[in-house]
Amino acid sequence: ARGHSLFLSSMSLNKSTFETLVPSRFITFTFPNPSLPSNPTAHHHYLLTPLLRVAVLDSPIQPTTTTANLPLVAAMLVPEHRETDWTFSTETGHVQLLLSSPEISRLILIGNLPTDSLAEMYDRPVRIDPIHRAKLEETLTPLLVALLPKLATKNGLPEIPFLSYEDDVIRSVIVERCVGSCAGEMLVEDVELEGVGESEGDREFRRRLRFKRMPNLIQTQIRIVPNTSADVSAGSNCVGLGEVDFRPDAGVLVHPYLTPMVASLSLIGSYLDERIRCGFRPKALCLGVGGGALLAFLNTQLGFDIVGVEADEVVLRVARQYFGLEDSDFIQVCVGDGIELIEKVACEAKKQNSGSLGACGVENGPYLDNFHGFDTKFDVIMVDLDSSDARMGLSAPSLEFVKNSVLSAARLVLCELGILVINVIPPTRSFYEALIHEFEEVFQELYEIDVGNEENFVLIATASPIGTTSSGSEESFFTKLKLVISGAYMDSIKKV
Repeated sequence: ARGHSLFLSSMSLNKSTFETLVPSRFITFTFPNPSLPSNPTAHHHYLLTPLLRVAVLDSPIQPTTTTANLPLVAAMLVPEHRETDWTFSTETGHVQLLLSSPEISRLILIGNLPTDSLAEMYDRPVRIDPIHRAKLEETLTPLLVALLPKLATKNGLPEIPFLSYEDDVIRSVIVERCVGSCAGEMLVEDVELEGVGESEGDREFRRRLRFKRMPNLIQTQIRIVPNTSADVSAGSNCVGLGEVDFRPDAGVLVHPYLTPMVASLSLIGSYLDERIRCGFRPKALCLGVGGGALLAFLNTQLGFDIVGVEADEVVLRVARQYFGLEDSDFIQVCVGDGIELIEKVACEAKKQNSGSLGACGVENGPYLDNFHGFDTKFDVIMVDLDSSDARMGLSAPSLEFVKNSVLSAARLVLCELGILVINVIPPTRSFYEALIHEFEEVFQELYEIDVGNEENFVLIATASPIGTTSSGSEESFFTKLKLVISGAYMDSIKKV
């Protein structure tokens, strides 16, 4: 069951409240700043507000404790100027921060008391020097000790580690805030990153989509470039966010797992090449559109016909307005439930196989009526559906997709030599092993690609045995694939 949330002031605070660990309990309160400087302009100071916001979260999954292994309590200083970022200001963001360190029983966030609901622009401040940071942590220690559960002090006062949060964002600007019927509150933001270019010190600009329900997860991101040739010729390090307009660059994939998903097509390169030689365009079904980067890439760079299914109409509007998704004769996007569409197409396939004229038992959703390809089979299905439950931490795919009936329907809508490619974020090793087992029950062979970011795997399921794959030296599709993505991911495909 979901834990309860409380907001308290320091006046109403009762120390006994925190003596026990209550899974998923989330409490926020304000507390007088013990480190408030008498002259804050004398040097850069981290905590500047007279009152601090303190947030205490007990892990929804409490680690096993013993006499020798008592509960671990940790603290984190909220990065300056990011107090209103959903990652640090919401319960779901706090949960995701805690679950990234599963050994922690209680995580305490301390930061300046926010004044704005959500700052429009963020600039990374000067890094706090280690000596000043150590003094700051020391002044906060009495507060942290008062927030320890009794069990954690069984062998005396424990050391309370301070966790750090660092990323490569130099500046961010909010482009739009909106609310979708399925995704809820969402945010389109442009960010300036350091250290991601080809040369040291290079900057890169990206546009991102984030949902409030999973604020630490970047739903989609694309590279953006200055909108005029004059800006480009001046060099990327001569312009900044808020200074010029930017436009999407659809010719490159920057989201970590999208390139490995595309690399999976090398497994059926010979088959796709034969399809193209016979005058057919390869067909892809993409479940989960997001900003549409994968759809646009498959279409423009590899010549695929695309059907995309997105659950939220507002997400599609955002994709078209900000991320460069364009409707065309070769990209058909509809709003609806991707699982429902697969089941509908599978039902049509069964009817054709049996010669039956009976009606399918799957009802069209309110928007799937505009999809007229229910008699279509696909060369590849690409699935990018994350769990909507923040209490599970970052997790993909959604549990609904992994049911045997859904996987069986997916296999039915694939061509004989087709593949299903799925982005996997396993919260635990047992989750991944159970996922593998479910796929093995339905598909002929399984392959995987380790994305290398300690988070994502790409799982590839085949409708038929792949057999010996060609080197691709004489295959035009394979050659084209190597031109548009890194060959490293093709070489790292492993059979499960």
